[in-house]
Amino acid sequence: MSKKLLAFLLANVILLSVQLTQAQQPKKVPRVGFLSPLSPSTDSARREAFLQGLHELGYVEGKNIVIEYRYAGGKLDRLSDLAAEMVGLKPDVIVVSSSRFSAAVKQATSTIPIVANGGDLVGDGVVASLARPGGNVTGTTSIAPDLSGKRLELLKEAVPKVSRVAILWYPRPGSNDEKEVKQTEVTGREFGVKVQVLQVRDPNEFEGAFAAMKKENANALVIIQGSFTLFHRKQLVELAAKNRLPSMCETSDWTEDGCLISYGPDPKHRYYRVAFFMDKILKGAKPADLPVEQPMKFELVINLKAAKQIGLTIPQSVLYRADKVIK
Repeated sequence: MSKKLLAFLLANVILLSVQLTQAQQPKKVPRVGFLSPLSPSTDSARREAFLQGLHELGYVEGKNIVIEYRYAGGKLDRLSDLAAEMVGLKPDVIVVSSSRFSAAVKQATSTIPIVANGGDLVGDGVVASLARPGGNVTGTTSIAPDLSGKRLELLKEAVPKVSRVAILWYPRPGSNDEKEVKQTEVTGREFGVKVQVLQVRDPNEFEGAFAAMKKENANALVIIQGSFTLFHRKQLVELAAKNRLPSMCETSDWTEDGCLISYGPDPKHRYYRVAFFMDKILKGAKPADLPVEQPMKFELVINLKAAKQIGLTIPQSVLYRADKVIK
């Protein structure tokens, strides 16, 4: 046997040995962290949309992907601790709901990729810009210009007699929530609507806030969506109905739970899109190179059950424009 033939056969034996070894080694199953300021029950629809996106990409939880879930249960003081706990698990990617939670996770790690599904990612310092996120964070944002003014305009069209509107929010100075409050006040002046701003930091303050609305003769309510108000949405819309206040909210989660009208981006679609960001990162893409997605479609949802409960008739002109009517 010639030396060349011997070398050729030896090389093939080595190659075959390597291939067999690789075939015997199980593929690494990616681990993903899922962080939410809500609870499993209040975040269920959004989580299911995320899992649907994963399924369409070929991922099956517990089979070829492992997901670690952590929920703050509406307790915003837990965000930093849960962020540190999640980082300690060393997942391949961390999916985070809300810009505040994303900021907490970013403080805890500068290396683990983060896919944020939040509000004002730029304003909260999570990304450098939507087009060029930089760092280890990308994802989707729910922020879109002029929505707060549009919500008050739609509320006025649906309930023409509205003259005094209460705005309920969890105070975050310098945040997009504060900008929404101010924008609603500006629009209120344009439409000749008096605006009453009320802050809540604890569920124990809800009854007092609604009593203050009644004292000032508010005849409609705008709820600014944040992690805190979103978590307590069922209690808030129940109080609105009890006080016979037509309510305007941001997303369909609210109208499904009893809010009269919602206008904003589809939250389930944004969670669905998060799965695609995560997939790209697991396949080698860097968050810094993936532009943050802005909402393109906005849903107008009207709950006729809520309208009937407070003795209100929504004009047909408004119903015709609705993307969804809950009967």
